[in-house]
Amino acid sequence: MTLRFSVLASGSTGNAFYIESNEQKFLVDAGLSGKQMDLLFSKVHVDPSSLTGILVTHEHSDHIKGLGIIARKYNLPIYANEKTWKAMEKSLGKLTLDQKFVFGMEEVKTFKDMDIESFGVSHDAAEPMFYTFRHDGKKVALVTDLGYVSERIKKTVEDADAYIFEANHDVGMLRMGRYPWSVKRRILGDSGHVSNEDCGLALTDIISNRTKRIYLAHLSLDNNMKDLARMSVQNVLRERGIEIDLYDTDPKNPTALYEVV
Repeated sequence: MTLRFSVLASGSTGNAFYIESNEQKFLVDAGLSGKQMDLLFSKVHVDPSSLTGILVTHEHSDHIKGLGIIARKYNLPIYANEKTWKAMEKSLGKLTLDQKFVFGMEEVKTFKDMDIESFGVSHDAAEPMFYTFRHDGKKVALVTDLGYVSERIKKTVEDADAYIFEANHDVGMLRMGRYPWSVKRRILGDSGHVSNEDCGLALTDIISNRTKRIYLAHLSLDNNMKDLARMSVQNVLRERGIEIDLYDTDPKNPTALYEVV
């Protein structure tokens, strides 16, 4: 077996991602209630008590809502950078010292047969970062919650076998929508979220012949639709001669466990 993963939940209401190798099993973020997290794991037939640990991207509630509950219930270690720890610690409840680990920004940690690299993103949190996962020559990149995709990020995540990539909003829907202008400005800004079109443009720079799958993630409930996101990203890719299958993610239902081959 190489890497296998499921986008357990993705969207404005809650985010969680699961990835495993032969010897390691990681959850990235736990942005739903403890009960919902257990349900998501049962749908992909994974026992949460078998997890190696939980990686945290940043402290927004749609990423850490069930974090303290899950960590306590299954006695799991949590990995996050120091600024994120400081920002989220109070909302997690009581954790033991041996559950708290620091995973620095721009760092590579090796967990037995899996190498995990963290990289910083532009988002309005304390020190947000996301991850790439490598095992046996395969690479999976998790890239959401960012205002724009910098050249540095592109370099880190390029040439992956699979991507979970943000396509948060359709710019037209967002501009015409019900959000107050201050919120619209935040989402459209450099520390907000990536639009469908910008997702497509970034992907054209980073995918390669080895890229087999792209999951569109963190779609806004109010300012996007799955069909629209898929069509918009596909159009940008096709204009540049790229044909590749795009997959949906959902705020309540996990994607089927996918094995990177």
